[in-house]
Order: sequence, then structure tokens, then C-alpha cells
Amino acid sequence: MRWERRRLQDFAANVPYAFVGGPFGSNLTSRDYVENGIPVIRGSNLTSGRFLGGDDFVYVTEQKAREELASNLAFPGDLIFTQRGTLGQVAIIPEESPSDTYVISQSQMKLTVDESKADKRFLYYYFTSHDAVQRILSFTSSSGVPHINLTVLRNFEVPAPPLATQARIADILSAYDDLIENNRRRIKLLEQAARLLYKEWFVHLRFPGHEHVKITNGVPEGWDRRKLVEVWNVSYGKNLPTANITEAGLYPVHGADQIIGYHTERNVYESTCLVTCRGAGSGNVRRTYGPTFVTNNCLILRSSLFPELLRFHFAMFTCEALKLTELRTGAAQPQLTIAGIANVLVTVPENQLLVQYNGHVDSILQQADTLRSQNERLTKARDLLLPRLMNGEISV
Repeated sequence: MRWERRRLQDFAANVPYAFVGGPFGSNLTSRDYVENGIPVIRGSNLTSGRFLGGDDFVYVTEQKAREELASNLAFPGDLIFTQRGTLGQVAIIPEESPSDTYVISQSQMKLTVDESKADKRFLYYYFTSHDAVQRILSFTSSSGVPHINLTVLRNFEVPAPPLATQARIADILSAYDDLIENNRRRIKLLEQAARLLYKEWFVHLRFPGHEHVKITNGVPEGWDRRKLVEVWNVSYGKNLPTANITEAGLYPVHGADQIIGYHTERNVYESTCLVTCRGAGSGNVRRTYGPTFVTNNCLILRSSLFPELLRFHFAMFTCEALKLTELRTGAAQPQLTIAGIANVLVTVPENQLLVQYNGHVDSILQQADTLRSQNERLTKARDLLLPRLMNGEISV
């Protein structure tokens, strides 16, 4: 069954400023930001789920928000769309949100939905679909920063099944997202448990039996202090032309600070510690999850001292503790070089303690990786189901 299509504007609530674009230009600058107040929604706060968040909110005073930016306030339940930059992003402010009021930036647009006409979750899911994203991109201005205007979004046609059908479709898709989000929370807790165990044993030196071990100059007896490059073989990833990066493929491509696409080849085969070495994120630490292609915007750390004992997670937590971000150089283009970190001293515990530590952390991270694999399967299933529900191919 093919649903009738209606303009998105038709679903806007009958309230002031129900469908608006970001304000500002001269109305708001970095000088207006304060320590606490009303959060400002920017592109970095739109996550890959329906949740809006992040730890990098900036704030304006409540007075400025209420008096000067009243037309650009957003509230729990509102839909947020990217107006310029990374187009195709959409988020829904959760009902249980850290704040009951937000301000949208000049790069965002906001819609308050009339819930007697449309299910806001249904509209959210439609705008996450490949069809909707491609249609949005087709309206993109080709000059300067990619953008669309508010008129385009207001006149954007969306499927309009009966309200009860919208709710059932949203319920089905939400069930997948609820499972995915629950797994994400569990993954975060498991990874934090592993990180805290590392800190407890190897930073605070409260490892099993520490009461009976002599410590000299901060190093327990039987442990060693070595240069970082004596513990790990540190290498740069490989250059990969943008033209060779695809939206889908065999192996994920790790760019400066995230996965940026896919490639037909791989240069890393296992779980490995990566450190960003170019750009604003230089010094940030993450990992691979198996075969992948790592670009030359990352350093790759492979154990050379005790390959069977110094696992990727020990390298990760060690690099985090070393605060490598403080060793980056370059103002215009921050970077972290092998030479710049080569002589950093690393404490290496004695082997038997590493065996004990790995016994705990390997198990913890295996649980996290199992949940991550479940999320990949859930995401694929949801993404296959979504277009078929949206076009009425599957009746509900």
C-alpha cells in the first residue's frame, strides 16, 4: 500500500514558533556563552540515535534565551534537523532530557509536532531513512557550506498513513532502538569497569598483594619502566585517497577520530589500540574491532615486549593515563608524532599480575563486544525493515 504524502508543515503544532530555523548570525556569538544556563543545540549534539546529547553543550544565560532567542527555543519532543554542514541529521529531544529547554543554533531547524496529526517518532524515523536523506541532499545548495533552507523543509513531502498506523510503525522501530540503546548503556558500563580496574591496579597501585610489595620511586618491585617505543611498535596508518572510501564495504576505515567509510582492503587484522595523530583530536585513544583499514591520521600500537600479555586494552588504558593530548604540537594543524611520544616512560607490571589482569578484563570486554555485535545485527534488521514499513509494503 502506498500512503498519501503531505507537506511536513501540515504536521506543525498550532503554537508560536512551531517550525523555525536557527536564529542568528549576529544574534549569538561565542562571547554569549556561559558556564551554565540554557543548552545550545549544535550539530555535535545530534547523535546517531533518536537521542540528543553529548558532553559538549555550550550555554547561554536564561535571560538571553527567554528575551532575545524566544523564537528559537526547543523542548522535549521537538524534532531537530541540520540546516547546514552535515545534512541529513535528525534527532528528537527525549522526554526525559537533561534540560527542559534548549536553544537551536544557526545550523539547526526545529519542528514541534501536532500529535493529533502525526506521531513525532514516525516522522523521526522517516527522516532517518535512506530515501529521505537522499531527497534532502538533492536540495542541497552547491555553493559554500552545504545547506538547505527552512522553506524546503516545510514543503518536504512525507508519507502520511493513519495516525494509528504511524504509532504502530514507530512502536516496531522503537523496539529495536530501545534494545540497541540498552546494549549501548551496558557496553559503556562494562568498558568503564575495565578502565577502573586498570586505574586501581596500575595507576593507584592497589593491585592484589600490593601491601607486601616494596615500591621504589613509584615503581613496585618486579615491575619495569621502559620507553613507550620499547613496549609497543608504533607506526602510522596508510594514506587512503578519499575517492577509494565508500559508504559501504568490507572493512571500516578509521580516519582521524572516527570511522569515515569503508574500503576493500585492510591493514589491521585484529583488535588494536589507535591514537589520533592529526587534527584537533590528536592524542585521543580508541580501538579497532577486528579487520579494518587505518589511515595515516592514526598511530597504531602493537605490543613488541610481551605480545601475549600486553593486550590492546592495556595499551589503550595506558595511553589514556599518559594524557598524550598534552604532547601534541602545531597550532594551525595539531599533530602527535612518533618522535614526540617515543621517550615517554611506561610502567610495565610483572607477568603474573598481567595474567591476572587479563583474566578479568578479557572477559569484561568480550561481553561488551558480544553486545556490540548484537547491536550491529539489530541495526541491520531495523534498517532493512524501515523502508518497507514506510512505503506500506509491510502492513501493520
